[in-house]
Amino acid sequence: MANQPAFDPELIRGLKALVATTFPKTCRCCGRTFRDVADYVAQTEALPNGRAGFKQSTDDDGTVIVDLFRNCPCGSTLMDSFTNRRDHSAAGEARRQRFGDLLAYLIKQGLSANTAHREMLLVLRGGRSAILSKLRPPVNPK
Repeated sequence: MANQPAFDPELIRGLKALVATTFPKTCRCCGRTFRDVADYVAQTEALPNGRAGFKQSTDDDGTVIVDLFRNCPCGSTLMDSFTNRRDHSAAGEARRQRFGDLLAYLIKQGLSANTAHREMLLVLRGGRSAILSKLRPPVNPK
């Protein structure tokens, strides 16, 4: 149809909302912005002297945290934290709710739960999904 958008606006809104809760991150020294984890790693450098740049610690509630240290091109050392457990903050709960809403939406659009989950994670990690990019908004019968 000529009036139908070339992309699914609900999907785009949902994915943007998920990404917005975790990135972008900004270097406090130079102001350089990293749009996602892949961008963060690509635009930064490993620590000198062959150090891995990983540090594992435990949060007050027992959550294991892995800190990734990288050097910004300006020379500042940056850190991003990753956990292997759920984020129980309000922002974490909101992310999970939005992810679940998008998963249900994609299943309603005809994707299997496994495919929808895999493709959303691919996009959230900075990849491109050929499957999601082909989705079109549902046609509303009049």
